[in-house]
Amino acid sequence: MRRTPQGLRLHIGLFGRRNVGKSSLLNAMTRQAVSIVSDVAGTTTDPVEKPMELLPIGPVVFIDTAGIDDHGALGAQRIQRTRRVFDRTDVAVLVAEAGLWGEFEEDILHLFLEREQPVIVVFNKTDLAKISLRLTTRLAENDVPMVRAVACNGEGVDALRLALVSCVPDEFLYPPPLLGDLVPPGEPVLLVTPIDKEAPKGRLILPQVQAIRDTLDHDAWVVVVRENQLDAAMDSLRRPPALVVTDSQVFGPVAERIPPEIHLTSFSILQARVKGDLGELVRGAEAIDNLAPGDRVLVAEACTHHPIEEDIGTVKIPCWLEDRVGGSLRFDHVRGRDFPEDVGPYRLVIHCGACMWNRRSMLSRILACRAAGVPITNYGIAIAAMHGILERVTRPLV
Repeated sequence: MRRTPQGLRLHIGLFGRRNVGKSSLLNAMTRQAVSIVSDVAGTTTDPVEKPMELLPIGPVVFIDTAGIDDHGALGAQRIQRTRRVFDRTDVAVLVAEAGLWGEFEEDILHLFLEREQPVIVVFNKTDLAKISLRLTTRLAENDVPMVRAVACNGEGVDALRLALVSCVPDEFLYPPPLLGDLVPPGEPVLLVTPIDKEAPKGRLILPQVQAIRDTLDHDAWVVVVRENQLDAAMDSLRRPPALVVTDSQVFGPVAERIPPEIHLTSFSILQARVKGDLGELVRGAEAIDNLAPGDRVLVAEACTHHPIEEDIGTVKIPCWLEDRVGGSLRFDHVRGRDFPEDVGPYRLVIHCGACMWNRRSMLSRILACRAAGVPITNYGIAIAAMHGILERVTRPLV
């Protein structure tokens, strides 16, 4: 409970061929035997994650991936898992063996440059071979940082740390507030937090905790109530709250009881603007009115919890959506890192708030849907649209 959530950590991915020293480099960086090191190519079969504090950056998570030059059926699965890491990488570290640079390295480098993701090239095993001057010149011309290393003895680790510091995206160093910019200092914020069977035992869910912390960080104050205490809380306040934030599942009854002049939004919509692209997700919700019975809808949940009988993604949203459409829809559900490579068959993608993920992960899915011409929205925005209050609950964020 005291550790920084994964979604607030800088994601640093290590990529390259098999047996170029990615795992050795990670172990040297963390000063721990995080990954198994062996002379046998393909020792790393699945991405290995290591959360840590990397000063002066702060909380990060290193992701050691399998080699992308693997072969056979299992190799194809390993490559697929490695490529999924691309979508959540904030800073990429491309590890190449000195004197060995070819199509694999060029493809990875081009991919990250094309996606405008920071990438650092580490030439490992420089004690055994030289690096082409033409190659280093070309990388320098493209502003790609380079590090010379001998990972097995820790040489080059300090240089890599400095390169990582120089590549940290500004949005990580200066993250946008969750809601603090929406509320003047000294004003009250009212949070409506239903406690259901899926809430973690003994504590609040992460978006609620983050909202409380961000409010306090910006010198406002917080009142937290359950939905059945809303009227009493409103009556007890000497002045109206500057903002009411509710769980999206109770948008309907909360919107009816909060006067229209008071700003209202939801935890999920707050997540949409800091974890994704609010404008794109709002536009995606417009597709709800274009759905027809029989259309396919994908519901994506970042967490992998076991759904209960009243689960928001598998039960409530499908019921509300079919009531809105006036007929049955065909729903597919994915959880965790699973996501179709081709979303073209779907008329709409509805995603959770992605509170446990970093922003890069959510943006990658939004871009994939945009490329396929498929609208995407998130839980809170979709629920607001179905209740006819989307303009009201997004107005405070514009």
